[in-house]
Amino acid sequence: MTAPTLSPVSEQKTILVSVSGPDGPGISAGLMDALHAGGAEIYDVEQIVVRGRLTLEVLFGVTTEQATIKDLLFFGWEKGLHIDFELIEADPAPIKRMAVVTVIGATVSAAQFGAVARAIANGGGNIERIFRLSRYPVVSYELVISNGDLDTIRTELVAVAAGAPIDLAIQPDGLERRAKRLVVLDVDSTLIQQEVIDLLAAEAGHADEVQRITAAAMAGDIDFIDSLNRRVALLAGIGHDALARVATQMTLTPGAKTFIRTLRRMGLKTAIVSAGFTRFTEALAAELGVDYALSNTLEVVDGKVTGRLAGELVDAKRKEQFLTEVAAKEGIPMSQTVAVGDGANDLLMLAAAGLGIAFNAKPIVTEQADTAVSVPFLDAILFLMGVSRDHVEAADAADPEYHPPPLIDVEGTPPV
Repeated sequence: MTAPTLSPVSEQKTILVSVSGPDGPGISAGLMDALHAGGAEIYDVEQIVVRGRLTLEVLFGVTTEQATIKDLLFFGWEKGLHIDFELIEADPAPIKRMAVVTVIGATVSAAQFGAVARAIANGGGNIERIFRLSRYPVVSYELVISNGDLDTIRTELVAVAAGAPIDLAIQPDGLERRAKRLVVLDVDSTLIQQEVIDLLAAEAGHADEVQRITAAAMAGDIDFIDSLNRRVALLAGIGHDALARVATQMTLTPGAKTFIRTLRRMGLKTAIVSAGFTRFTEALAAELGVDYALSNTLEVVDGKVTGRLAGELVDAKRKEQFLTEVAAKEGIPMSQTVAVGDGANDLLMLAAAGLGIAFNAKPIVTEQADTAVSVPFLDAILFLMGVSRDHVEAADAADPEYHPPPLIDVEGTPPV
């Protein structure tokens, strides 16, 4: 334990006390009691506990520092704590421009963590705080950083992510990040793992041809509306039995239920939008409790798909309009919206949202979105929003109507 050299002149001193050691009830209270007894004025407090080890720092002003420091040293001796003191300049710290870097991966190694820290430093940023958001189904951390050039740091982080199996995102830290109120998701290959039109094509006997057109459209290689009409034309002749079979083949992306359930508990509005088909999106919305849904409508005559679409077509522009329409109806500023998608026809929607997220997306989407998630769990998006896994699990545990799925189902698939 070390103490600063003190002047015999009784004048206001600003002191930073750092406390570390085994955590336990009453430590913070006892520390504050000692400071109060010495007439200290508290300026700032920060505390963190990692695996039962406490780190607590208090910045305070005092004129009778000798007595205060003796009280703190005795308190630390009683509790088995290590206590250090440092005299600090009395001038208040300047206001810092803050941002948050989110790190997500199946694992995060020391080398990867070091590369992230180096990228932040190369952009002039300083890490102020690190907080673990989750241990599973992925590992994620939130790094609060100050100052630096965000564009430079973002470029550095992109280079790190390109060479490591981790996702990295940087966002300004402020009210807008913490006040998201609407999340709009694409359906095919985002909310669900399949492309519904591919499932329908298999029923029609044109799976390979439709998949080739779908891949070209999602990559932005061909006009989306033209590709949609060409694919729908190949579905002509399939009936209600085929449509019903396809409905049973849709598989939610792992974490989808957790993601939507958590958003609803947080009071956020949710919406799904798809170039797929109403029969399927409306069923998904009802199952998950989604507030809004928009998709195309297959024309069916005499129980058979005609190969044409009925009504307005949902393309990239219509997806963007849907986002803005729902936000306007709910009175939500666009800065407080989140959009999630994977294909080229999601780009306008992602660009319009306050936060556009490419989820396991095509390269053209990953390059243009605000950030990207490549882990196969939809609820990992919660970590970009600052929600920890502990908070999700606590909410589930407190909900008498929630019944958790088994950790691994009979097919070895992680829970949704």
